Parts: sequence; C-alpha cells; structure tokens
Amino acid sequence: MSSHQPWNHGNITRSKAEDLLSKGARDGSFLLRDSESIQGAYALCVLYQNCVYTYRILPNEEKKLSVQASEGVPIRFFSVLAELVEAYYNPNMGLVTHLQFPVQNEELEPEEEPEPSNLPPQLPPRNFSNDTKDTPSDSGMGLELTGSFLSDTYLQRLQYVDMSSVPEDHQKVIQEYFRTSISLDVEQTQYGNTNLPHLKKLTMTICKNLNSEISRALPALEAFQKVLEQQLSPGTGRLRNQVSTDLGQSMSHRLEQLTQLLCSIEEKTKMAVFESVGFEGSQRKSLIPPVFFEVKSDTLALASKTILKVDVESGKLFFKKSKDGPEDKFFVHNKILQLVKSQKVNTNTKLVISLETEKEKILRKDFIFEDTKKREGFCQLLQQMKNKHSGKPEPDMITVFAGTWNMGNAGPPHNIKSWFQCKGQGKTRDDTADHIPHDIYVIGTQEDPLGEKEWIDILKNVLRNITNISFKQVATHTLWNIRIVVLAKPEHENRISHVFSDSVKTGIANTLGNKGAVGVSFMFNGTSFGFVNSHLTSGSEKKIRRNQNYISILRFLNLRDKKLNPFDISHQFTHLFWLGDLNYRIELPSSEAENIVAKIKQQQYQDLLCRDQLSIERAEGKVFLHYDEEDITFAPTYRFERDTREKYAYTKAKATGTKYNLPSWCDRVLRKSYPLVHVVCQSYGCTNDIMSSDHSPVFATFEVGVASQFVSKHDPSNTSNGGIKFMNCVATLKTKSKTKFYIEYHSSCLEKFAKSSEGENTWPDNCSGSVKVRFGTQVELIPIISDPEYLLDQHILICIKSTDCDESYGEGCVALRAAEVAYTEFQVTLTHHGENTGILTGGIQLRTSEGKQTEKLYDFIKVERDDPSTSKCKGTDNKTVLAHPIDFTNPNYIMGGFRSAGPPDKGWSYSMPKSHQKTPSTGHVGKDVNQGNVSPKRTGYDSSARSPTVKSSAPLGEDGQPAEMFDNPLYGDMKRAARGTKDLADGSQHREHLKPPDVFAFVKPSETDSDRPPVPTPRNRAYTCSETKPHHVAAPPGATLQPQSFTKKPVVPSRSDGGAMQGGNRPPLPVKSRPGEPLLQPSKPRDYRDSSELPSSKLRQTSRPVQPLPKEVHQETPQPSKMGRSVK
Repeated sequence: MSSHQPWNHGNITRSKAEDLLSKGARDGSFLLRDSESIQGAYALCVLYQNCVYTYRILPNEEKKLSVQASEGVPIRFFSVLAELVEAYYNPNMGLVTHLQFPVQNEELEPEEEPEPSNLPPQLPPRNFSNDTKDTPSDSGMGLELTGSFLSDTYLQRLQYVDMSSVPEDHQKVIQEYFRTSISLDVEQTQYGNTNLPHLKKLTMTICKNLNSEISRALPALEAFQKVLEQQLSPGTGRLRNQVSTDLGQSMSHRLEQLTQLLCSIEEKTKMAVFESVGFEGSQRKSLIPPVFFEVKSDTLALASKTILKVDVESGKLFFKKSKDGPEDKFFVHNKILQLVKSQKVNTNTKLVISLETEKEKILRKDFIFEDTKKREGFCQLLQQMKNKHSGKPEPDMITVFAGTWNMGNAGPPHNIKSWFQCKGQGKTRDDTADHIPHDIYVIGTQEDPLGEKEWIDILKNVLRNITNISFKQVATHTLWNIRIVVLAKPEHENRISHVFSDSVKTGIANTLGNKGAVGVSFMFNGTSFGFVNSHLTSGSEKKIRRNQNYISILRFLNLRDKKLNPFDISHQFTHLFWLGDLNYRIELPSSEAENIVAKIKQQQYQDLLCRDQLSIERAEGKVFLHYDEEDITFAPTYRFERDTREKYAYTKAKATGTKYNLPSWCDRVLRKSYPLVHVVCQSYGCTNDIMSSDHSPVFATFEVGVASQFVSKHDPSNTSNGGIKFMNCVATLKTKSKTKFYIEYHSSCLEKFAKSSEGENTWPDNCSGSVKVRFGTQVELIPIISDPEYLLDQHILICIKSTDCDESYGEGCVALRAAEVAYTEFQVTLTHHGENTGILTGGIQLRTSEGKQTEKLYDFIKVERDDPSTSKCKGTDNKTVLAHPIDFTNPNYIMGGFRSAGPPDKGWSYSMPKSHQKTPSTGHVGKDVNQGNVSPKRTGYDSSARSPTVKSSAPLGEDGQPAEMFDNPLYGDMKRAARGTKDLADGSQHREHLKPPDVFAFVKPSETDSDRPPVPTPRNRAYTCSETKPHHVAAPPGATLQPQSFTKKPVVPSRSDGGAMQGGNRPPLPVKSRPGEPLLQPSKPRDYRDSSELPSSKLRQTSRPVQPLPKEVHQETPQPSKMGRSVK
C-alpha cells in the first residue's frame, strides 16, 4: 500500500471496513479495499447517513478501472486508482454522495520481533530477481551487494558449525566457496545460467571418492533388484542395464538413483519376507493379541470376580472364572448387542453388556471395572471387534490421531512411541488399547530441523513397531520449519481422494514463513476432512497479533476447489482439526511465576486455565468460533528445561533484561464439525518422556463417523425424486451496508448451487448496525440421489450474499438429518472470516424415496443417562430406565479438568413444531425409549438433552422473544410413538409457530422390527459442540493468583436447557408434584430386576397408547451436579 494512498486498505475484511467508516461517522467518509468476490477487483465503501454503500471497481481487459455506480450514469475508465478517487470527489457521479473524507488505516499490532538465540542466523529470502528496471550500473552494484551479503551471512553461519570431523582439505574448499564462489554463482544466475557451476565443482571435489564408489555399487544393486522383480521368470535372459553410469551426471542425480534403488530393494524384500511370516498387505494377520480384564460381576447385588477375555481376531468374548482357567462361556461378535456405560458418579466404572442367547433371549450382564480407563479400553476393543467382523464393505467410522509438537530445532529422541500410544498426562489411553491402530495419523511439527523424508521415515518406523502396519503417506506440506504429515492405513489408500495442501505465511509483514500454517485436506469416501497445523506469533503480550494470524490463515489457506469459494476452511469440511503451537499464554504478571509452578505441582490446573488467553479469546468470540476442545487435564506443555520435565525454564536473560515465558498451554488441538455428525474425543494429553525440546508433544484421538460413496440398491427408474425445501427464512445481519441480499445453497448432494430471490429488508431506526431480511419465497432443491440412506448424511451450506458486490455476509450449515421425520425449524449462527455476522432462522422439509438406513457401527456403545427419576424401583421396566444419552465429563479426569471455552455456542439448533411431538406415556422424557439408537430401528432424539446450549441460540419468535424449543426426534420412528397419541387438552395455550405447508407427502417410517431385541438408549454420540461447559470468568490481565478463593456461581438453565424453574436455583419439581399439569400414569410391566434374562422382543406385546407430556417435561434436562462439575 503506497503512502500517498491512505484510503487504500488492501485486503481488510468487509466488517473491518464498516468499523473504520463508523468511527469517522461523517457523510462522505470513504475507503477502498480488495473485493472478496472477484480477484483483482476493488470495493469502494462510502458512509452516508450512518449506512455503508459499497460499489465495485472492476478492471477491463485493458486493465482500465471503472465503478459500478447508479444506472444512467456514463461509465468512465481510469488508468490508476488515484485518478478514479480524484474524479469521484466531484458530485453527481452516480454515488450516493461524493467522496469527501478518506479514512486512514489503523495501526496494526506490532510485528513479531525474532527472538535472539544461539542458533546460526536465518537465511535471507532466496528471491534475487529484480522486478524494477535498473540502470546497468545500478544492476551491477545490486549484484555485488547481494553476493557480498550472501557471502557474509554464510561465513557467519559457518562459524557455528562443528568442523572437527571434516577433513582439512574439505574445510578449505567449503570456506573458499562461501568466500568467493557463491558470489560468482549469484552472478551466473542473474544472467540466466541456473546450473550453479561452482557449487557443482565443490560437490564433485568433496564426493570424488564417493562418485567412484557409486559407479561400482550401482550395477551390483541393479542386479540384486532384478532378482527380486516379480516380472522376472526363469529363462527370460539377460536384461539390459537400467541405471545410467554416465560420469557426467550431477552427484545429486546419481545419489537419487542410488536412493531410489535402495528403497525399491528394501520394499520388495520386506514384501517377500512379510508374506512368508503371515502378513497380508504389509499387515499381520494376527494384529491384536487377546486381552484380559478382571472385573466384578454385579448381578443380583452379589459381587463376584470374573475374567473377561477379548479376542478381537476371532471375534469372541470369553467369560472365565480365572485367567488361566477354562472358558466358561463365550459369545460371538454378532451376539454382543450393546454396551451401555454408566455415567453416574457412584457407578462410573460400571458397564452393562447386552447379549443374545441361543434361545433368542436377551442376557444382561453388569460388570464393575477397576477404573474408567480399563472400561474404556474394553469398549474400544469390543468396538474394534465389531468393526472388523461387521462384513461391511466400507467403514462408517474411523479413528484419527492428531499430534502436535514444537521440536525446538532439535532432533527427536530415539524412542517417541509414547506420543502415538497416547501415554503421559491428561486423558490417556489404557494399556489394553495399545495394539489398536488408528486409521489416520496427522502429525504437525513446528521448529522442525529434519528433512521431510527423514522425518516421514521416522514416523513410519515408529508406527510399524507399534502396530505392525506399514502406513501409507497421504500428504505432507512444509513451510520453513512448520510441517504437517498425514499417514493412513494401506487398506484406506483407495478410499482417500481429492488431496489438497497449502500454506500461509504470517511472519513479519506476512511475508516470512517462520510463523504461519500448513494444511492438508482430502475426501475419505463421502466425508471431507481438513487438518491445519499452525505456529502463531510468540510472546505473552502478542495476543492480538495471534488473533490476526488466525484470521489470516482462515481467509487465505486454500484447501478445496473453487466451487466453495464463498466459504472459508471452517465451513468447507465435515470435520476440521486445527492443531499446533498456538502460543497463547497464561495471562498473569511475571511476579506470579513461582505461584504458577506451585499450582502446577499441585495439579490445580483450573485456576490457571481461567487465565488462559485462548480460552478467554474463544469465550469472547474473537477466535475459533464454534470450535470445540476437550477438557485440559494435563500440565502446561511450555516452557521446560530441555532433557527434563521436572523444571520449567520461565526466565531468559537478554541484553534488555530478563524475559519471562510463564508456563502455558501453547500446544493445542481443536476441532469443528458439521451439525449432527458423530465425533467423540477418546484422548487428549501430553507425553512425559520426550524431553529433547522445551515443549512436550500433545496428542488427541477421535472416533469419527464417515459416509460411504453411496450406490443405490434400487432401480433408478422406479425411484421417486427427492426434495429439500427451505421456507420462512429470516436473516438478521450485523451490518450497516445499504444493499439487498439473497441466499446461496451449496452441497455435494446437489448438481449445482441454487439461489433464492432477493429478500425484503427491515431496517431499525437510524441504521443501528443490523438489518432483518425476510426471504418470503420457498426454495426447493433437487438432490442427485433421494435415497434416505444417502440423503440424511448430507448437509446444506448456506451463504447470505449482497446484490451490489456478490460478497458474502455470513455462512452457515444445516444438517438434513434434522428433517428426517417432519418439518423442522432451524437456527444457524452466521459467520464470515471467523466473526459472528448474524443469525438465520427458517424451516426445512425433506422428501426422500423409499428406503431405510442401515445400522451404524458407532451406535454399538451407549451411555446411561444420570437421572434420579429413572432409578430402578418396583414396577419400572428395565428398558425404560436407560433414557436419553447426554454428554458427560469422565469422572476419571475431573481433577484439574477445565472446559476451556466458557459457555458453549455450537452455532446451530433445531426445534420441532408441537404438532409433530409424540411422547410415550411410559417414559419420563419426550421420546420413545423402547429402542436404542440403532438404525434402521430409529429412536427419538432429545434436542434439549443433547444440546444444552439451546439457551444461547434459541430461534426468535415474531415478538423478538426466544422461541420455545422442542425435542427433535432424530432417527425417530414416530409411527410407534404416534399410536393412540392425543393432543393436549383443550384450553392449553399454543404459541404462534411457523406452520409447515403441506408440500411433501412424507414416506411413512417402516415398522420396527419385532424380531429385534430391546436395546438400551444411544450412547453419547458427541454431536458436534454439544458439551455443556461451565463459564469461567477471566480475570483482568493484572490479576494475581491471590487470594485463592473462587466462588462457583450456580448454573441457571433456560427453559430449553434445564426445564421450567420454580425460582432461584431450586430443581424442577417431580412431574406428579407440578401444579396444574395432568398426571402421568406409569406403566407397571413385569419386573425383571431379579432375572438376568429378558423376554425376546418376539413375545413383547404392542405398546399401549401414549399420552403427551406437559410442556415443561419436554424441556427437562439433567441439572448440574452440586460439585459444580459440568455434565455434558
């Protein structure tokens, strides 16, 4: 940006431009910025009557510039921006008002100063081309200066290199090259000779003996390779040499030939050896050995010791009385129906296993494990067994390892297995799960001194030693010392496609790559993944600069095709994982250093995490909006003394004084996923035994649902067309722009994107900074496939655009699964470039063809809801005891746990009209609890229980008040619940609601399979960002750790969050005690508590008619525990 063009603000965001104009608050204030919709174009923003008007400046084929102003005004062309701006200072040029007051750019946060170190100086930029037309004398002087600068830099670096083991003659030629010859190579390059002849001469001199040895070694290695060739058969005769022995080739080329030959020999030999000892595709047949668990049987209140043996490879679960004794009984994988984990504090190690006996009866086994980690290890092994023996051609769930490590410019130690086995501090993996490999490994490093190939070889070898699998490289990308590597199981090689990678520099002036980000994206069958590894600005006081780094990466990291151009990376992928050295610090004065270390030793992490800058910035919506991070239950990962983890080195002596680097959680892993998809964090922590750097490596693992490449099982000619209807859409946008808006709909399930008609704007008085836009017309989208098994896994990306510049004012995402059963109202928080830009509400209705969803493997494990009203008592059916699954904090990791982002805002919510709510009379909540969430036997979905954040994102009614939220019966078989259902008694007040037009004739849900045994309710499927996180008020920057008295404020849930409150913090009254509400008559089926066998579902009679619950019952969710622990 030129100094004589203060009005040209470059690539600032639209919202930033509006803020700058609003501060001027004078009619005629203006600025120019880069267009967000057309590359090479500009946007002229003018303030008039407190509203911002935007005009596009477009270049033509001759690079002449013109303004898209009012119709009827002659178009004028200008050569440069300065002429254009000067001309529009005149009135009557087609603008709302003529230009008067240029708005200058604000001072940016100071750039990062490189920290002095004992390392050699950094290399200068390697671009020596001169874009300006210099005179010959100036050009010659520039070459001389460039060569001299390079020579001095390298000679200085050479002083730091240990040359004691280098022969004296080699030392001399290296010094001579840096002293004189490198300047000659610079000169040759400037004149077009890029062969670097003096460098070639140097390498030939040093490798003189090596060159002759290569000439001798290559023919022998080639002959050895021919023996291993699979195409070689007896009697084929002599093959001609494939490796050139031309001595005139460069050393690097000959070494590359040698390296490729050695790698080929190694791979072919490994393949032959692996096959001979029982490997299949570089993977052993017997990968996971049998694992034993000692548990206590909890049947009939008589605890007895039992040994559970899990044999993943054979697909059997054995029950034994002793480890060395005979197997009493075993169950094959397809007879193990369900695992149900208890989340209650007093039984948090309990697991219920539902088994099918030979008599087709359901056998319920209750076991108490040693601790929750053992139970989790058992569940992971059983899940692995189910996945392995499911017989499905394509997986519907995979596991992902995400690791980040600032290596501190030092090579790794010999053993880094603990990093990939998730061993150390925090939420770690049990030893029994050591042999379970992840499907995808994503490794992000910063200050990485190794070459790409060297580091990838180390990673592959470590994983091979742990898992006996030779992982395949999906992608790698390096920016200076920032690197990301993605490895995958060989079996997934053909499932991964559309691989993209990119990088963004955020160093000094956003031109140096010492700070920035690298990213990789790909498709796994029908699910998109994105991974970002970033190294942000360092320094405790550089928080604002780090926020700017994040926005720059979000805007400019290009990991997808241009079809999703309006959407940044936070909306482009089903699952996005962001990891790295984010460099956010604990915001406390340096005088608190000793107190911080003392609290770390006492594992009082929560007191420190309340001052964590990243948590504070996220709570204020400044960075990582709608991202999620697992509980932090491990010590700060920076800044340690090297070679020990017992001492933090929080001081550094500098010429200007002592600099403090307080212990902080610099290294983090966050994630963001589309609504209503399956994602569960299985571990999050750091290692204890990798000490070569001043940072500890951080690991996180996730269980992620994936969609397969769908192939319809039905005849396309007989399949009815599907339809997706959006209606009653209202957008509330945070903007002062005076323009019209329309909606764009994007999805991979659509042949092309669709547009709505222009909306009708409603402006508040005096353009106060927001506008409400009503889109009255309905939009119908035609999907390419109407089969529900495909369509319900899809999402629609929504973008609100302006008609004047076609620029985005907010993007969001709607899950089609929300409208599986009936018309559904939605609310989506709109974001643009990481900022909250408004809200979109509306309704969605879905029409699919005949069909049903197949069973999802990740529904095998469920979570028992902790609700006192469901306690076992006489006359209560066991199958109704296990009610809604909700998110919860693993009690094993409560110590020091912290929900780092304050009050959650997942960015979306769904509600069902009351006319569609069906409630069984036997349960205590508004869903059919007779079946678990195992497709195709669908169950209801409790929106309030699953989404405790409804309070902050409830759709607004016409009166501006939050609309009531209703249970969204996702996966629900409403036909069963609807039998005999009656509406609320006359006299009940119904609020005004958006009524769905009778557009689609919905396909009736299929009858539940009567042959299927009853199963518990769904487990915590961890729908994206659905955890309940306590709000931690950040202390001011100058606050100290004294005094240490923290008062915990009671959580007051909203109607959708915690049911109707009777006042204060009192819990809701029991249903029978609530005045003015109809009483529910509990059913009294047979009590099966005293029998371990339940009758088969074949013998179960038709469920009785049900009565709808009162409104408050619909909205009940579990109350927070008295300990103040968050209940997810």
